[in-house]
Amino acid sequence: MIDLRTDTVTRPTETMLAAMTEATQGDDSRDGDETVMKLEALAAERTGKQAGAFMPSGTMTNLVAVLTHTQRAGEVLLEEGAHILNSELGGVAALTGTFHKAIPGKRGAMDLDQLREKIRPMTRNNMGTALVCMETTHNRAGGAVLPLAHMKAVYELAQANGVPVHTDGARFFNAAVALGVDAKTIAQYTDSVCFCVSKGLSAPVGSVLCGTNAFIERARAFRRQVGGNMRQAGGLAAAGIVALNSMVNRLKDDHASAKRLALGLGKIDARLTDPNDVETNLVRVDVSFTRHTADQWSQALAKHGVAVSPADPRSLRFVTHRHIGAADVDHAIAAFAKVWSEC
Repeated sequence: MIDLRTDTVTRPTETMLAAMTEATQGDDSRDGDETVMKLEALAAERTGKQAGAFMPSGTMTNLVAVLTHTQRAGEVLLEEGAHILNSELGGVAALTGTFHKAIPGKRGAMDLDQLREKIRPMTRNNMGTALVCMETTHNRAGGAVLPLAHMKAVYELAQANGVPVHTDGARFFNAAVALGVDAKTIAQYTDSVCFCVSKGLSAPVGSVLCGTNAFIERARAFRRQVGGNMRQAGGLAAAGIVALNSMVNRLKDDHASAKRLALGLGKIDARLTDPNDVETNLVRVDVSFTRHTADQWSQALAKHGVAVSPADPRSLRFVTHRHIGAADVDHAIAAFAKVWSEC
């Protein structure tokens, strides 16, 4: 089975496995673990922040970031397609004590005029804006990368109103590679940022939240509150260190695979996807004009050896990663063409 459902199916490299067996086994929830601290310091350095905190998942790092910035009060402004709003089971509302407002956007970039209108101070009649969130790469926008000029504008608008900014950067290094810059160049336009080592970077588990020393110290308390403290986490952190040191530059190969896939599907029917929209390793495929739902397409493709997930009832999401080569992409295109002919 050619698995194009997600890049979380990536397996650790041999180097990662070797590093995991040699990692320290300190208690990260008490005195700390040496290997975990090395990963956190490396993550902070790569993003240009003062400190980092290692956690089990990207959803948790986003949750902890919102809790830490808002202290359980106020409004959180996010682009309407944000992962925090659409794919994290309402944690921003159910668990943080905040109220969210969705800002319309294009390819994941919030409408700046709408943001300017919605951002407001605390008064006797409202709680005011406590946090602004961005997302890059943007999942629901097909892996779109936020332009640096847009991030700068959002950050400066928030700063002018005394509001912090958090960036959900689950695939943050994909964004950096696509833009041809280092991660800290992007992260300068956000007060905190999180990224996953368990997606295209191929480590088995974990995400890191980065920010100032004071912010991360507060975040550690909320991490404990939501059950994110880990004991002997050195082995997981060791894989994360290898991921940051050796797996970032090769992400361009995944982007090339995604572009190859989009070009092939576009030749079947140009309405399926626009290759010009493929910036990273995600390809969204519109099947709304066909006779079948996205779920039916997914089931049909599985019969031809291709695993892919519905993004919504009318579209599919293909995700390339290091286990997907040119031959796999071509097989997926051929499988899609076969199902297309049967429809």
